[in-house]
Amino acid sequence: MRLSPVSRNLLRLAVGITLAFIYIPLFIILLYAMNPAQTLAWPPDSLTLEWFPKAIQDQAARDALLNSLKVGVVATAFALILGTLASLAVARHKFFGRESITFLVLIPIALPGIVTGIALNATFTQVLGLKLTLFTVIVAHATFCIVIVFNNAAARLRRMSTSLEDASADLGATPWTTFRRVTLPNMRSALVAGGLLAFALSFDEIVVTNFTIGVGEKTLPIYIFETLFRPNQPGKVYAVAVIAIILSMIPVYLATRLTRGEAATARGAGAAATTTGATD
Repeated sequence: MRLSPVSRNLLRLAVGITLAFIYIPLFIILLYAMNPAQTLAWPPDSLTLEWFPKAIQDQAARDALLNSLKVGVVATAFALILGTLASLAVARHKFFGRESITFLVLIPIALPGIVTGIALNATFTQVLGLKLTLFTVIVAHATFCIVIVFNNAAARLRRMSTSLEDASADLGATPWTTFRRVTLPNMRSALVAGGLLAFALSFDEIVVTNFTIGVGEKTLPIYIFETLFRPNQPGKVYAVAVIAIILSMIPVYLATRLTRGEAATARGAGAAATTTGATD
C-alpha cells in the first residue's frame, strides 16, 4: 500500500505518541531508582546508581525473586502440558461441544483478577481445606497461563495441514510417534513463545497471588507492593522494580523473536511455493 507523505508522517506521530504513552511512566520509575534522596521527591536533585547494588544484596528481595521464578517455571510447565493437550483435542478432533470448550478455556484470561483470586481462595481453603502455600499460587497461575499456551498452540494447529500426520499414520507410525516426530516439531516455536509469554504473565501477577499465597511468603511483585511506601530507602524498591522490568522483558523479547523468525520462514516457504508453481 502506497501512502502519501502526510499519511506517513501522521503514522510516525501516532507511533511516537503510543510509545511515549507506554514508556514515560517506566522511565519515571528508572529516575526514581536513581534518586539518592531518602524520601520520594520529584524532580530528583541528582542521579546515582547506589540503589541497584543494595537492591541486589537485599535478601528479602532475592527470596521473593526466587519464589517468583519457582512459581513461574512450574506454572508454565503445567500450562504447557494441559494447554497443548487441550489444543490438540479441539484442533484435531471433531466432537459435540468443541466450540463451547474452546470458549470456556479462553474465559479465565478475561475474568477480573480479583474474581479469580476470590474463587481460588474459597476453593483452596473452604472446599479442599488446603493451607495456602506456593503450591496454591502455582495452581492459581496455571489457570490463566493455560490460556496463553492453548491460544498459541491451537492457532498453530489450525494453520498446519494434516497431510504430514496422515502420511505418518499411513506409513504405520503410532499416534504417539506421529505426535513426537511430526506434530510436536511443527508446534515447537508456538509452544516456546506461548510458554515464555505465560512465564512473563505469571512473573508479574499480583492480584491472584495475594489471594492464594501463604502467610510469610512473598513473590517479587508482592515484595515491591508491600515495601514501596516504607519511609526509608524508596530508591531501593524502585531499583528492584527496574530489575523486575528487565527480567520481564527477556521472555517477551524471546517470544517476539521466535514469532518473527516463524513469520520469515512462512514468507520464505510461500515465496518458494509461488516460484515452484510458476515454474511448473
